[in-house]
Amino acid sequence: MILSTIAITIIIVYLLVIGLSIYGFDKVEDFKLQDLPAKTKFSIVIPFRNEAENLPKLLASVSKLNYSKSLFEIIFVDDDSEDESPSIINKILDTKSFKKDFTQSDNIQIIQNKRTSNSPKKDAITSAIKVSKFDWIITTDADCELPKYWLDVFDECIQTKETDCIVAPVTYHGSNSFFNRFQILDFISLQGVTIGGFGLSKPFLCNGANFGYRKSVFYTLDGFEGNEDIASGDDIFLLEKFIKQDAKKVHYLKSQKAIVTTNPANGLSQLIQQRLRWASKTSRSTIGFTKVVGIIVFLANLVCLEFIPAVFLGYVSLKIAIALFVIKFSIDFLLLFKTSRFFKQETLLLSYPLSSLLYPFFSVYIVLLSLFKSYKWKGRTFKK
Repeated sequence: MILSTIAITIIIVYLLVIGLSIYGFDKVEDFKLQDLPAKTKFSIVIPFRNEAENLPKLLASVSKLNYSKSLFEIIFVDDDSEDESPSIINKILDTKSFKKDFTQSDNIQIIQNKRTSNSPKKDAITSAIKVSKFDWIITTDADCELPKYWLDVFDECIQTKETDCIVAPVTYHGSNSFFNRFQILDFISLQGVTIGGFGLSKPFLCNGANFGYRKSVFYTLDGFEGNEDIASGDDIFLLEKFIKQDAKKVHYLKSQKAIVTTNPANGLSQLIQQRLRWASKTSRSTIGFTKVVGIIVFLANLVCLEFIPAVFLGYVSLKIAIALFVIKFSIDFLLLFKTSRFFKQETLLLSYPLSSLLYPFFSVYIVLLSLFKSYKWKGRTFKK
């Protein structure tokens, strides 16, 4: 009886949290381009390490950007690559198609990362910002592809809103296997909660693959100072600083024309390492709302796992277990439906029934593992 009451309470609280996220998601209005004359100048920062396979696709998407080439620069930061990444960039930049629009010395440059902390990526971004020419910094990753009107949407958001920091959407491309579809559903659920947080005026998540902010405010906030000991978190911890400075000047850019796409993990081992990395920064968040949501989500998934032995041992009736699982299944589906429709990935929902059965196992495993295990990323091992 006590176990049933605890389970019911947790699922009801979870229902409220996800329900509020859905409400918040709908409150964030879609941003529409108005075809305003471009004004903002951007410094795009792209750290890379051993990305030889992905850089050609990224550079191909860069060449297709609609924005005036005179209004942005790209700073690649080589974080001790052990492959041919730097030479691949130079080779592509040396082609006629790139030379026609870009002058490498003016528009695109490659610099070396200057390590000063335990976080290679934070050091890379800081190194780039120090040599950047413009006040608006946008970070993305070397394994991403950029949409044609990416900078146009950022520019109009800056022109029409009083903003210092902009969080924008990211999703995975490629859904040719159940493993990839499982990852994408997990990822866009995080995107849905991210957008929902902004709609509730409680932003708490972002992704450094599509993140913009003013350099002047970055320096006012002392950049990444205070969390250099944490290897990851170049996005979330900086977002927290901007929120504490002035939450009204932090915005979500809810536009399909701003969606950056990236690669899902290649295998289960890489996926686990990626999620351990994410868990390491979430647990160090200074925003109470982040931790509360994380705990509730963990407990709801843990309850779903406990249904099996609890029903078998007679601690929870089968009817209650089924009812609670259906409630969680339904509210999760609603969030995923709205988010997948925004990202135009509705076909992924065909994999949702099986994914919903597997996800509690995966989620609880990652949380428990993150409590005591370090993670590996880009050939390096980082302690929690």
